[in-house]
Amino acid sequence: MIVAKRFFRWLTLRSVDPTPAQAQFGELQRQIPLLYALLSASAVAVAYTHFGTAPDWMTVWIPCLLVSVSVVRMVKWLRKPAVPLSGEETLRSLRRTTVLGTLIALGCICWSLGLGRYGTDHLHAHVAIFVAITVIGCIFCLMHLPQAAMLVTAIVTLPYLACYVSPSDAVYSAIALNILLVTLVMIRVLLNTFNGFTKLIRTQAETERLNREVTKLAHTDMLTGLPNRRLFFAQADSDIARCRAAGLDLAIGVIDLDRFKAANDTFGHLLGDQILESVGARLAETFEGKAMVARLGGDEFAFVAEGEEAAVLALAARACEALSNPFRLGEITVSIGASCGIATTRDVPGTARALYDGADYALYMAKNERRGFAMLYSSEHASRIRSEREVEGALQTADLDAEMEVHLQPISSLADRTTIAVEALARWDSPRLGKVRPDVFIPLAERAGIIHRLTLTLLGKALGCLDRLPPEVKLSFNLSAHDITCQETVLGILALVRRSGVEPSRLIMELTETAVVRDFDAAETSIRLLRSLGVGIALDDFGTGQSSLSYLRRLPIDKVKIDKSFVAGAGDGEGRELLSAVVAFCKSMHMQCVAEGVEDASQLDFLEAIGCDLYQGYLLAKPMPIDQLVAWQATRPRPARRRVSLSPLDRRPAPEFRGD
Repeated sequence: MIVAKRFFRWLTLRSVDPTPAQAQFGELQRQIPLLYALLSASAVAVAYTHFGTAPDWMTVWIPCLLVSVSVVRMVKWLRKPAVPLSGEETLRSLRRTTVLGTLIALGCICWSLGLGRYGTDHLHAHVAIFVAITVIGCIFCLMHLPQAAMLVTAIVTLPYLACYVSPSDAVYSAIALNILLVTLVMIRVLLNTFNGFTKLIRTQAETERLNREVTKLAHTDMLTGLPNRRLFFAQADSDIARCRAAGLDLAIGVIDLDRFKAANDTFGHLLGDQILESVGARLAETFEGKAMVARLGGDEFAFVAEGEEAAVLALAARACEALSNPFRLGEITVSIGASCGIATTRDVPGTARALYDGADYALYMAKNERRGFAMLYSSEHASRIRSEREVEGALQTADLDAEMEVHLQPISSLADRTTIAVEALARWDSPRLGKVRPDVFIPLAERAGIIHRLTLTLLGKALGCLDRLPPEVKLSFNLSAHDITCQETVLGILALVRRSGVEPSRLIMELTETAVVRDFDAAETSIRLLRSLGVGIALDDFGTGQSSLSYLRRLPIDKVKIDKSFVAGAGDGEGRELLSAVVAFCKSMHMQCVAEGVEDASQLDFLEAIGCDLYQGYLLAKPMPIDQLVAWQATRPRPARRRVSLSPLDRRPAPEFRGD
């Protein structure tokens, strides 16, 4: 009895959830018109073959009625609105489809069995095919509504079996049983498919619910419950566009806590979190109904408010005053305070990021000049913005792949003047700032935490240039201190090299002494990993850092790049002695030496005389894009090696370059 009740509830769709039902309806909306088209075509074909054999009312009027009903239903399904129905409306529509499908199936089987009494064996076979097509079509087209598919299949198949299974006719009995077997298998497949469909729909529904929760969490600061940085800037951009279209003023304020770090270090992070929670509560109370306030991270908060400058400045002053009052946390009383910088759309054009930069600069000035108060960004500050802060802001929002490019500077052999390698040098042409020097934006990229992306972007561009250079020419690429001590960056470099198809032996990674000494253990691990895969290692700017001989002996260094300050000093006796000593040291360590910054022929002559291996500098060529480099390489003359008088000590052969 219980099983029968469950089956009845399932058959009448009383146990179907609204969410899967809406998905079922969406699938049926595409498939049921095909079912009606199939029934119409099959009915016309059967009527045509029986025309003249069976009565006209069976071959003309009934097919016309069946086709008319099918066309009407097909048009109705095709014209159903794409907007989703409510759960109850969807269930009612599915129930109507089940009932109507049952009635049409009942009419079709009665008609087809009636036709089976007329004609020859060929016509009887056509009727059998019509029944089989009807069953298969119903199962496939109604697979997302198994209740209707099962009813239609039972209504069509059972009467057919009752009529055609007969001991006196083995052929039709075999056909009928074969149809039954195929039908049972297809029903099993239908149920399996529908169960998988139902599970998928439920999984998708759960995923959507989780996505909504994750989206909410992604826009909320978990500690204070305030909006986070992402939501703040998205909302600020939207408010700016709306206010500018309406001719209204809008301001962004940045609030930074004073003396919070001291309290956090003194009382611990747990109490520090409690302070931040209390700060969030006070700010939410102060700005309620007047502005949106958010926590951007750490002890930095921000708000976006509409109104005149004076009103916004007064609101920020009340926030600073509220935060200057002591915080009572259990038995501990903590006094901190806050300073605020404000920028308005009247003074700063552009996006929320531009307003934030202005407000942040005003905050910087407030901390230096009027700590504990709010300061408004003014036009006097504009000339100071084009500094490191502006460069860092532009770098944070830069499209690195579009704005960054690589210039290549040749490195040539002193022995035969052939190009041994090219050094990849970063170039940034910012749409906002114009051309920015590498010595400006590279340190800022490290400080901003985007050096990982910048390094991989530049390396990818540099690797792409190797296809246009002779296979014997190597690529020298600079790694920063952050790169060589960051395992993620090193692994990203190796993955990028593998994807590029470039032989690792064609790469030389340049490291500064400062980068190595900063975290020697991490740097050594990364260097040995790169070296084990065939990548060459060069120590850049040798002599200007703080490395020790013990470090150099422990690391698998292949090349030493002599800083250009040593080369520039080759014009006097003391400078020559120092440069000679550096080259001799490299020889004693069995490392190739590369002289940087060679700018005149006298420097080149001296470097050749003391046995330096390679050189680069403006005397050879300036850094250039790959197209210019290829043209330069093609037109470059190949002079014979010049003979230079050497002392007996300097005539010793240069040591072999390990790893090249």
